Amino acid sequence: MQPYTKNWTQVTEFVMMGFAGIHEAHLLFFILFLTMYLFTLVENLAIILVVGLDHRLWRPIPMYFFLTHLSCLEIWYTSVTVPKMLAGFIGVNGGKNISYAGCLSQLFIFTFLGATECFLLAAMAYDRYVAICMPLHYGSLVSWGTCICLAAACWLVGFLTPILPIYLMSQLTFCGPNVIDHFFCDASPLLALSCSDITWKETVDFLVSLAVLLASSTVIAVSYGNIVWTLLHIRSVAERWKAFSTCAAHLTVVSLFYGTLFFMYVRTKVTSSINFNKVVSVFYSIVTPMLNPLIYSLRNKEVKGALGRVFSLKFWKGQ
Repeated sequence: MQPYTKNWTQVTEFVMMGFAGIHEAHLLFFILFLTMYLFTLVENLAIILVVGLDHRLWRPIPMYFFLTHLSCLEIWYTSVTVPKMLAGFIGVNGGKNISYAGCLSQLFIFTFLGATECFLLAAMAYDRYVAICMPLHYGSLVSWGTCICLAAACWLVGFLTPILPIYLMSQLTFCGPNVIDHFFCDASPLLALSCSDITWKETVDFLVSLAVLLASSTVIAVSYGNIVWTLLHIRSVAERWKAFSTCAAHLTVVSLFYGTLFFMYVRTKVTSSINFNKVVSVFYSIVTPMLNPLIYSLRNKEVKGALGRVFSLKFWKGQ
């Protein structure tokens, strides 16, 4: 928190430092992050295209239904922060500047999408639990109607998650300086610039983050706990491995995403290492969305087969 003085002016614009100190390598970092961003867009668009065009993936409805939602979310998730960061790297006029309203909007959308991803991953874990532990009831428990309701609930609760934290952020006073030591408007570096008492705001951020992470991770933990228990009672090693392979990709994605989120957001102090936080932020906001489609396609024979069919000449001739 910045000290309050009588001669203060309300900040109307912030300047994002991004990755200060890499001036000699800024072009290299620009190319690296641009490549990762384009790769993320192409991968996730390919997943959406494949699931939409290949009707064979519609039979096991839920996993691929949720996968398309996840791919759409990953595209928006990276697009909220990366283009602005890239503009700052190459020195576009105003590339590092962002208005006060724009900063809060970016934080709102980023938090909304992050929370939605947590709930989507929880819904996908529930799908795997029903498929492995209650296969005979799978069709009735996880129907089209159930999938649509679950997906809608994920997006709705995700949208509601940042409302109180952003409202409290908007009530804080920012009287200078206005330089954000980050590559996007994250909560911690913003709080460090406030001239107001941020104790209540920090507490609410902590509780909201903890509630989202605990609620979604509890569903995931209970689901996988039951899955492991069921797998241990399968006598055939081949059948056991076949059942586990259906959720291996999802488990890998969950481990990557939740590992970094627990580290970043279940904290009450804004004084932790900013540079280390930037590295972790890059991992969950850029690297993970790029890896997720690879994990799902490389670990899933159905997706790999669908990719081959959709991008084959015979497929398009038959359309």
